[in-house]
Amino acid sequence: MTMKGLSRKQIIIPMSNDNNNAFIKNSVAHVANINRLLRNAKSEVAVDYIRSNPIGLSIVTNKVALQLDLQIISQYIKKSKDINELQVEEPHLPQLKSYLKIIGILYYSNGKSQECLNSSDVKAILKQNQIFDDIKLASRPRIIKVSPKSDMFIIWIDI
Repeated sequence: MTMKGLSRKQIIIPMSNDNNNAFIKNSVAHVANINRLLRNAKSEVAVDYIRSNPIGLSIVTNKVALQLDLQIISQYIKKSKDINELQVEEPHLPQLKSYLKIIGILYYSNGKSQECLNSSDVKAILKQNQIFDDIKLASRPRIIKVSPKSDMFIIWIDI
Protein backbone atom coordinates (compact mmCIF):
# COMPACT_ATOMS: atom_id res chain seq x y z
CA MET A 1 0.00 0.00 0.00
CA THR A 2 1.25 3.50 -0.76
CA MET A 3 1.30 6.14 1.97
CA LYS A 4 0.78 9.84 1.46
CA GLY A 5 4.09 11.64 1.50
CA LEU A 6 5.99 14.33 -0.32
CA SER A 7 4.78 15.46 -3.72
CA ARG A 8 6.95 14.82 -6.78
CA LYS A 9 6.69 18.57 -7.40
CA GLN A 10 9.26 19.09 -4.66
CA ILE A 11 13.02 19.05 -4.91
CA ILE A 12 14.88 17.96 -1.80
CA ILE A 13 18.35 19.36 -1.21
CA PRO A 14 20.10 17.85 1.81
CA MET A 15 22.44 20.32 3.52
CA SER A 16 23.75 21.33 6.93
CA ASN A 17 21.52 23.23 9.34
CA ASP A 18 23.73 26.35 9.18
CA ASN A 19 23.49 26.44 5.37
CA ASN A 20 19.77 25.86 5.58
CA ASN A 21 19.20 28.81 7.94
CA ALA A 22 21.42 31.15 5.91
CA PHE A 23 19.75 30.25 2.62
CA ILE A 24 16.18 30.57 3.94
CA LYS A 25 16.78 34.18 5.10
CA ASN A 26 16.85 35.34 1.47
CA SER A 27 14.44 32.76 0.07
CA VAL A 28 12.33 35.29 -1.85
CA ALA A 29 15.37 36.54 -3.76
CA HIS A 30 16.55 32.97 -4.36
CA VAL A 31 13.14 32.01 -5.81
CA ALA A 32 13.31 34.93 -8.25
CA ASN A 33 16.89 34.13 -9.28
CA ILE A 34 16.23 30.41 -9.79
CA ASN A 35 13.10 31.18 -11.84
CA ARG A 36 15.12 33.56 -14.03
CA LEU A 37 17.72 30.83 -14.67
CA LEU A 38 15.02 28.27 -15.46
CA ARG A 39 13.28 30.67 -17.87
CA ASN A 40 16.62 31.37 -19.62
CA ALA A 41 17.04 27.59 -20.08
CA LYS A 42 13.53 27.47 -21.61
CA SER A 43 12.25 25.22 -18.84
CA GLU A 44 8.55 24.90 -18.08
CA VAL A 45 9.32 24.44 -14.38
CA ALA A 46 9.00 27.41 -12.03
CA VAL A 47 9.76 27.55 -8.31
CA ASP A 48 6.75 28.48 -6.17
CA TYR A 49 8.56 28.73 -2.84
CA ILE A 50 11.42 27.37 -0.76
CA ARG A 51 10.98 25.98 2.73
CA SER A 52 13.16 24.43 5.36
CA ASN A 53 12.85 20.76 6.32
CA PRO A 54 14.77 18.59 8.81
CA ILE A 55 17.35 17.39 6.27
CA GLY A 56 17.82 20.61 4.29
CA LEU A 57 15.74 22.55 1.79
CA SER A 58 12.55 21.66 0.00
CA ILE A 59 11.90 23.59 -3.19
CA VAL A 60 8.28 23.41 -4.34
CA THR A 61 7.71 23.76 -8.09
CA ASN A 62 4.73 24.04 -10.42
CA LYS A 63 5.67 20.84 -12.33
CA VAL A 64 7.86 17.82 -11.78
CA ALA A 65 11.46 18.87 -12.40
CA LEU A 66 13.60 17.19 -15.03
CA GLN A 67 17.30 16.36 -14.65
CA LEU A 68 18.31 19.62 -16.39
CA ASP A 69 16.18 21.61 -13.93
CA LEU A 70 17.84 19.83 -11.01
CA GLN A 71 21.27 20.70 -12.41
CA ILE A 72 20.38 24.38 -12.81
CA ILE A 73 19.06 24.57 -9.24
CA SER A 74 22.05 22.67 -7.87
CA GLN A 75 24.53 24.99 -9.58
CA TYR A 76 22.71 28.07 -8.31
CA ILE A 77 22.62 26.85 -4.72
CA LYS A 78 26.26 25.74 -4.69
CA LYS A 79 27.38 29.11 -6.10
CA SER A 80 25.34 31.07 -3.56
CA LYS A 81 27.50 33.20 -1.28
CA ASP A 82 25.21 32.41 1.70
CA ILE A 83 26.34 28.82 2.08
CA ASN A 84 29.29 26.43 2.21
CA GLU A 85 29.00 24.32 -0.95
CA LEU A 86 30.91 21.42 0.63
CA GLN A 87 27.96 20.86 2.98
CA VAL A 88 25.37 20.65 0.20
CA GLU A 89 24.38 17.33 -1.38
CA GLU A 90 22.90 16.80 -4.83
CA PRO A 91 19.19 17.63 -5.17
CA HIS A 92 16.72 14.82 -5.78
CA LEU A 93 13.01 14.23 -6.12
CA PRO A 94 11.10 12.46 -3.34
CA GLN A 95 10.84 8.72 -3.63
CA LEU A 96 7.77 6.59 -3.19
CA LYS A 97 7.28 5.18 0.30
CA SER A 98 5.20 2.04 0.82
CA TYR A 99 4.86 -0.57 3.49
CA LEU A 100 4.86 -4.32 3.64
CA LYS A 101 2.86 -6.24 6.23
CA ILE A 102 3.89 -9.84 6.93
CA ILE A 103 1.45 -11.79 9.08
CA GLY A 104 1.37 -15.25 10.64
CA ILE A 105 5.04 -15.54 11.64
CA LEU A 106 6.08 -17.49 14.73
CA TYR A 107 7.17 -15.16 17.54
CA TYR A 108 10.21 -17.23 18.44
CA SER A 109 13.04 -17.54 15.92
CA ASN A 110 13.65 -21.19 16.85
CA GLY A 111 10.68 -23.36 17.85
CA LYS A 112 12.60 -24.84 20.83
CA SER A 113 14.22 -21.58 21.93
CA GLN A 114 12.63 -18.70 23.83
CA GLU A 115 14.55 -16.07 21.83
CA CYS A 116 12.23 -13.60 20.10
CA LEU A 117 12.84 -12.34 16.60
CA ASN A 118 14.05 -8.75 16.51
CA SER A 119 14.37 -6.14 13.76
CA SER A 120 18.00 -7.02 12.97
CA ASP A 121 16.95 -10.66 12.40
CA VAL A 122 14.24 -9.48 10.01
CA LYS A 123 16.73 -7.24 8.14
CA ALA A 124 19.13 -10.19 7.75
CA ILE A 125 16.33 -12.40 6.39
CA LEU A 126 15.28 -9.71 3.91
CA LYS A 127 18.86 -9.30 2.65
CA GLN A 128 19.02 -13.04 1.91
CA ASN A 129 15.92 -12.90 -0.30
CA GLN A 130 16.48 -11.72 -3.89
CA ILE A 131 13.02 -10.14 -4.03
CA PHE A 132 14.31 -7.35 -1.75
CA ASP A 133 17.57 -6.64 -3.65
CA ASP A 134 16.48 -3.22 -5.01
CA ILE A 135 14.37 -2.16 -2.04
CA LYS A 136 15.61 0.27 0.61
CA LEU A 137 14.17 0.23 4.11
CA ALA A 138 12.77 3.61 5.19
CA SER A 139 12.89 2.61 8.87
CA ARG A 140 13.70 -0.43 10.92
CA PRO A 141 11.14 -3.25 10.79
CA ARG A 142 8.54 -3.25 13.57
CA ILE A 143 7.58 -6.54 15.16
CA ILE A 144 4.20 -6.61 16.89
CA LYS A 145 2.84 -9.58 18.80
CA VAL A 146 -0.72 -10.43 17.73
CA SER A 147 -1.93 -10.82 21.34
CA PRO A 148 -0.24 -11.23 24.73
CA LYS A 149 -0.77 -15.02 24.83
CA SER A 150 -0.20 -15.66 21.12
CA ASP A 151 2.97 -17.13 19.64
CA MET A 152 2.38 -15.26 16.33
CA PHE A 153 3.38 -11.77 15.29
CA ILE A 154 3.07 -9.23 12.48
CA ILE A 155 6.05 -7.49 10.85
CA TRP A 156 5.59 -3.96 9.45
CA ILE A 157 8.30 -2.83 7.03
CA ASP A 158 8.43 0.69 5.55
CA ILE A 159 10.10 0.52 2.12
